[in-house]
Amino acid sequence: MKELYLLRHAKASRASGGMEDCHRPLSRRGRRQVAAMAQALQRLGALDGEIHVSTSTRTRQTLLGLDEQLPASSLAGRTRYTQALQTFDWKQLRKWLMALPSDCDSVILIGHNPALTGLARWLCRQAPADLPTGGLLSLSLPVEGWQDLRKHRADRVARLTPSETSHALFRKQAPRAPDLDRARTDKRVLGLLIHQYRMVRALEPGVVAGFDPEFLHQYRVNLRRSRAIVESVGAIIRVPGLGKVLKRLKHRARATSDLRDLDVFLETLGQEPPSLSEQTLKTVHDWLEHQGRERHAALCHAMAQPCYARDMAKWQRFLSNKGLRRALREVTPEEVEAVLTERVLRHDADLAALTDDSPDASLHELRKTVKRIRYLAELDPERHRTFLAGLKQRQSLLGEFQDLCTRQTWIRAFSASMPDTGPPGGVEKECLDWLDSLEARKAKLHRAVIALDPLQEAPPLS
Repeated sequence: MKELYLLRHAKASRASGGMEDCHRPLSRRGRRQVAAMAQALQRLGALDGEIHVSTSTRTRQTLLGLDEQLPASSLAGRTRYTQALQTFDWKQLRKWLMALPSDCDSVILIGHNPALTGLARWLCRQAPADLPTGGLLSLSLPVEGWQDLRKHRADRVARLTPSETSHALFRKQAPRAPDLDRARTDKRVLGLLIHQYRMVRALEPGVVAGFDPEFLHQYRVNLRRSRAIVESVGAIIRVPGLGKVLKRLKHRARATSDLRDLDVFLETLGQEPPSLSEQTLKTVHDWLEHQGRERHAALCHAMAQPCYARDMAKWQRFLSNKGLRRALREVTPEEVEAVLTERVLRHDADLAALTDDSPDASLHELRKTVKRIRYLAELDPERHRTFLAGLKQRQSLLGEFQDLCTRQTWIRAFSASMPDTGPPGGVEKECLDWLDSLEARKAKLHRAVIALDPLQEAPPLS
């Protein structure tokens, strides 16, 4: 079995003056693409074997950029620059590839398009026809030697692009939010729902790639915002099919919960423990990463199933249904305001009922109510600008409490996973101390929540 990685050079500047094409350097965007792909290439093992690079300036700088991002890998010292790879003809690449020695099992080739995609499509019928700058195609080839390559014989092909490894790069080409500041209520609601659907679909490749946790976060946010808006519409007016769509949105959002919690925990782990030993911290980190990999694999499996595609198609049809548009035209700002007021009153009643002995679940429900209030108020952000600003601190406080509870759950699960070694001590004792420190922080936040003013005493809704 041979592994072949085809990496297109990162984005290059345009030729200026009498500059030849082969001398074009990387642009600023190209350097960002290299930085975004470096860790992904390393995790995929694409840089473990032989490294062959075209002699053009942009391919050289792509390799040197990777070397700068991964200093421990010594890429520059292992790289071979080859004039034959400076070609746009895939047949020339095939000829070069088939001349490689048989004892070379893994190769990455940094070169040019359309030669790279042409070679990939000769090797695999399913290979994509396009490859953006900085993008990678990886293929598994069931051959003993490179000279044995045959048309459409690859077992597997996968594509990875910089905008799938970096949410910052994705954001520059993401669907743009519509300008709805002065739109009628029905136009605003429908515009927001359509935009959130488009964002969910656009974020999917980054979620599946799994290199930047921000993709999952934004994917989850857009699912939950859509759910909240649909729930709000359902509280105002009857819409055919709304219940089924709401059920699917809840299911898809719920499937991301554990993985998102793990991502947040891992991001803050270095600052979290009160006094964990270096060995225990590493053990906890490795265990959390393993849990994250398992849940990411489960999420990717679920997203690859036909039922996921059907759910997305039904969601899209619901948004384009004339019945939804007719129903939304009957929604008035006054009706939205009435539902918002009712939710604020419910929040204030729940807040007033809190005591020092209230269970954690009471604060979790309060947090959910605040989020539903916010999403509803955001249907008319100009009208509720001051009110929304006042919600931020409240939501942040409740969100921090929720995060601490979630971390306690994971710490208990980690502790339970450790082998029973006799009397309490070592890792178990450290985890118990950790849980106690989190409980003390929760108690402080609990008191802060109880001390909050009712929302009805906040700035007026309109």
